[in-house]
Amino acid sequence: MTNFPQPRRKVRAPRVNLWGTASATIRLENGRELWAKTLRISITGGLLELANYLDEGVTVNLTLHLGNRTVRGKAATLFPMRATQGYQQPFRFTDLRDEECVALEIEIRELMKQASLAAPGHRGLAFKPRRFIPESV
Repeated sequence: MTNFPQPRRKVRAPRVNLWGTASATIRLENGRELWAKTLRISITGGLLELANYLDEGVTVNLTLHLGNRTVRGKAATLFPMRATQGYQQPFRFTDLRDEECVALEIEIRELMKQASLAAPGHRGLAFKPRRFIPESV
């Protein structure tokens, strides 16, 4: 049997679903600004919900408003997808300063922690009712 070389396995960056709870501002090269909801975020890119899509490969200045942090960087848009209302616009970061990258990593870690605490069956901050067993009279 011939041994085929295995492609290099890349570990995907952890991603967090925000479901539109965080906003983003997109600034185009012509100065026009668009508002978007952030659906998913990772250290390498994410997914936005827009009213109108942007073409693939457009370079934008992106400002993400995540909790108490604001992350600014340059991003390139990827192929848009039609959604129920508007469009889902994936993007990848092309230029992110070190301090912005650290702030984004911290925010993603905190959001992942919150998501794991809210997971069913976890005895964190969530309330888990006890089973009621009536006493015999």
